[in-house]
Amino acid sequence: MELLTPLIILLFTISYVSFWLAKLICKRGETCYMIDYECYKGTNSMQLNTQECANIVSRNKNLLMEDYKFLLQTIVNSGLGEETYGPKNIIQGDEERPKLVDSLSEIEAVFYDTLDSLFARSKISSSEIDILVVNVSLLSPVPSLTSRIINRYNMREDVKAFNLSGMGCSASLVAIDLVRHVFKTQKNRLAVVVSSESMAGNWYCGRERSMMLSNCIFRVGGCSMILTNNTSFKDRAILKLKCLVRTHLGSNDDAYSCCMQVEDDEKHAGFRLTKSLTKAAARCLSKNLQVLLPKTLPLWEIIRYTTTRKPGSKINLKSGIEHFCIHPGGRAVIDEVGVSLGLNEYDLEPVRMALHRFGNTSAGGLWYVLGYMEAKKRLKKGDRILMISLGAGFKCNNCVWEVNKDMGRENVWEDIIKKYPPKKTVNPFLEKYGWINDDAMGFIRAEDIKKLLGFV
Repeated sequence: MELLTPLIILLFTISYVSFWLAKLICKRGETCYMIDYECYKGTNSMQLNTQECANIVSRNKNLLMEDYKFLLQTIVNSGLGEETYGPKNIIQGDEERPKLVDSLSEIEAVFYDTLDSLFARSKISSSEIDILVVNVSLLSPVPSLTSRIINRYNMREDVKAFNLSGMGCSASLVAIDLVRHVFKTQKNRLAVVVSSESMAGNWYCGRERSMMLSNCIFRVGGCSMILTNNTSFKDRAILKLKCLVRTHLGSNDDAYSCCMQVEDDEKHAGFRLTKSLTKAAARCLSKNLQVLLPKTLPLWEIIRYTTTRKPGSKINLKSGIEHFCIHPGGRAVIDEVGVSLGLNEYDLEPVRMALHRFGNTSAGGLWYVLGYMEAKKRLKKGDRILMISLGAGFKCNNCVWEVNKDMGRENVWEDIIKKYPPKKTVNPFLEKYGWINDDAMGFIRAEDIKKLLGFV
């Protein structure tokens, strides 16, 4: 047995080196740089603070006393702060009668605000764009969202347009992977990826608890970015894509159904999040990292982990990765990922703060986390960033970026970064409406809640 261990290490080393040599040969000419990105920041009139959220909740005539208690507990524990952004039609009280124009105006505000800023700052004209990929899961109008952008910016007739829908919170990396594969067949191209979600037409008005969760965590947001495989842009690029791995557990029934757009028994449409979500996320993440980490971590760490593995031991991700950009899907998922990967609070600070300030913005969420790191001047040349995205399907799409130069430009965090992390993140709901959870208040009828909240 003592002779077998060195032999195993030798064979593993030979296999590992051979794998990397083969990858280097196959990857010649495969380059994907990020030149710039821009996140969306809503207006003050769109902010969903404690008072606005309570107002919206009180309008739901279907809720009973126990539902108010559940919502209070969920909002208090959500990790969201006072400045997230909601759709204008919801704030104005039209959640039960959403119109197509509400969804389109919401999405176009995200698109045009981020793209205008992106083209201006990068000094790249819209007419130079060769590839356009848009991912919005819950809205697929005709003409397509890509067509609306092409029309707005008068893009060329030969632009390659791809419109992705139904891909969930991890769609942003799916879009980047699509661009990466197109880059393999076409040289010196510029691509724009736009990631967002449509909330205006998808507010749940029923009382099924697994569907009420989405109202508590999903918010308006999005991001646009410019990618290229033209090496002449190398000096201008901020990031270089090192590897990207996609994992799909759609063949597993529990994973497939843990995040699903459905109608409840009363025909109220919404998005159902089941208790199987964290289990599916953990399983999908584990399978993804089994493929991704050998491509990322140094050989000595792979050997150490393989040969000295003990029950409960974890691989040292920080041996090859400096920063962790995790999808801000919710506090429970963030905690689960943090524990499973052995991350500390410094590592998790960016995702917790992105969730607190902007909420779960679906496919756009990763870029608010990246923006926080940049605003805090954490990203230095040569650093590697592991992006972890989880979404309906169930999917886990992860990638590793290398920082091309020190990053610290102005971004969506610029005006507020000095306030973060806040000394206190207790949700004001607890202070204002904590009495709802008092057992002594159980005699109060649901119709009396509005009066107690001060809306009547």
